[in-house]
Amino acid sequence: MRERPDYAAYVTERSPRLLRTAYLLCRDWGQAEDLLQTALVKAWRAWRRVGDDPDPYVYRIMVNTHASWMRRRWRGERPTDGLPEESDPADEIGAAADKAVLWAALGRLPHGQRATVVLRYFEDLTEPQVAAILGCSVGTVKSQTSKALAKLRVDPGLLADAPTGRG
Repeated sequence: MRERPDYAAYVTERSPRLLRTAYLLCRDWGQAEDLLQTALVKAWRAWRRVGDDPDPYVYRIMVNTHASWMRRRWRGERPTDGLPEESDPADEIGAAADKAVLWAALGRLPHGQRATVVLRYFEDLTEPQVAAILGCSVGTVKSQTSKALAKLRVDPGLLADAPTGRG
């Protein structure tokens, strides 16, 4: 097959950030790696059509591929390696636990809402950019983001760890 050096440079430069985005969509590193690999293969096939800024195209592939995987995925129990341990919030383990609580809350959002939050706040994209990636209107991005933030504000996992403000 013909070599595509611009594609190779893109993959080398952007893979770490794309992998993080994939993880935020899936919440599983193994599945995130599979999602990124699948997205990059699809992007490679269409590389001549992608244009000067391939990020929106690749983000859209990842969001759509993840959505199709979610429709087929079994939603039963998920085994874990061990029981969660209690930690001191002042140390790094406590910070990791806080992140885990946030990732879990993010995972409880519906796919569309999760995609808008990930692209808006973790990828720092504008509403028009997110709308273009998701193939929807800016108003839909705004409403999905608003609904997602409202759900996160009342998420029981986040509320359990929130400071009460009482002395």
